Amino acid sequence: MARTTAQRLRGRLAAVTPGRAGRAAAVLAPAAVMTVLGLWGLDRGTMWRDEGATFQVARRSLPEIAHLLGTVDAVHGLYYLFMHAVLALHADEVTLRLPSVAAAAATASLTAAIGCRLARPRVGLWAGLLYAATPFVSHYAQEGRSYALVAAGAALATWLLLRAVEHGASGWWAGYGAVVGVTALLHEFAVLLLAAHAVTLLVSRVSWPVWRGWGCAALAACILLAPLAVLSQGQSEQVSWLRTPGYEQAKALLYAFAGPGNLVLAVTLLLIAVGVLLPLPRTGPLPLHAVALPLAVVPPVLLYVASQQQPLFLDRYLLFCLAGVPLLAAAGAERLFGLLPWRGVAAAVGVAAVAGAFVWQLPFQERERLPSSRGDQPARVATAVGAVARPGDAVLFLPHYERRIALFYPRDFTGLKDLTLKRTAAASGTLFGEDVSSTELRTRLARLSPSERVWVVWDTNTVGTRWFRAQRAEYAKSRVLGAMYREESSVYVHGGAVSLYVRR
Repeated sequence: MARTTAQRLRGRLAAVTPGRAGRAAAVLAPAAVMTVLGLWGLDRGTMWRDEGATFQVARRSLPEIAHLLGTVDAVHGLYYLFMHAVLALHADEVTLRLPSVAAAAATASLTAAIGCRLARPRVGLWAGLLYAATPFVSHYAQEGRSYALVAAGAALATWLLLRAVEHGASGWWAGYGAVVGVTALLHEFAVLLLAAHAVTLLVSRVSWPVWRGWGCAALAACILLAPLAVLSQGQSEQVSWLRTPGYEQAKALLYAFAGPGNLVLAVTLLLIAVGVLLPLPRTGPLPLHAVALPLAVVPPVLLYVASQQQPLFLDRYLLFCLAGVPLLAAAGAERLFGLLPWRGVAAAVGVAAVAGAFVWQLPFQERERLPSSRGDQPARVATAVGAVARPGDAVLFLPHYERRIALFYPRDFTGLKDLTLKRTAAASGTLFGEDVSSTELRTRLARLSPSERVWVVWDTNTVGTRWFRAQRAEYAKSRVLGAMYREESSVYVHGGAVSLYVRR
């Protein structure tokens, strides 16, 4: 009798262990791939303006960060505090981006885990690898901003939702609510995840206890977010540059999520159609398509509609819902490749298809790792200043936000006199500092000896435009400079320039 029992146990272990090993491999492989892709070309040699904001704010003291958040960038407050601790270990551009690499790897792994739980290990493996192979993911996996961390939080919240629905224990719901709340504190628009999950529960026809648990967790997350929502409403001027989205913005988001290559886009959309029209059998209380489709569609649609009244639509704000796309594509692939004989063959064919998509889009991946892949290259501007300016020279920034270059790379500006600085960025609780008036600038220029040189660091995308002329303070500074000094030479780089001005 004892021998029979032991034999049964060994049989069960033999059956369970391969399954567990397969799920573990399916979850860990995408994380490893995403880590390699994230580290590939991580040091681009320059931060762009948004990364630089993270870099210079996170290195301030905690009271200085709190002072800043009261006037600007409150929506990034939690991220700045997190990066304050990270950069205290070592402050450089690689360290700045490492949390995003780790977060992207975690998201790829969680996407795979969701696919394993809702379908089978090979579906999870394909979904996780598809996520890792998406160029849009690589872009934000290598950026010192919060978007990759928000995506990881959303993926973890979705996984916790599955566990909470399956087990119904209050602990799972508490964890779900806490993760949604913290994720929304990293970026407010992540609260739209609740709408996607509500649609999931609705189409899945869950029981009343599930709705009650979800409702309590969602309410707690919203209460946690409420103070930030109120505070950030008073800082909405920060996104006043956004325009009402139309067809082009919707198309760009589609290509970012499912492309960007046309062939890959077409195949991905075909697989998604198969996954939606021929949904996989339900393996638990929630079917895969009921989780993935709302995740991919509901937040973008809601933000797009809301942005018709107050423009807030930007692709990076929606990175957190991209995971729904590879999950749907993997479900469609399961319907097609599942017809092949032998499990190993089907899994290998799916992995080969993902690898083929990656190779096909390799030029896009390489482009994401170039310094020119972002809006500007402040390091090149700073290098140009360091190469031509001498200690004792004066520097003037047009517009004033170009002072950010000196805040990002202060070494190249050592010994230069800032002609317009009234109060430093840290002391004034601003991102770029406070400037003196044009009258005071005229006085300071008049005090310079005829032999003293003035270096003007200016944004080639804005100076001279209608927007610049509408900025009275900035335009007045340029008028004062032009009246007293003349341009002698200029060095141009991507998005910026350094010009030498001498006394007329």
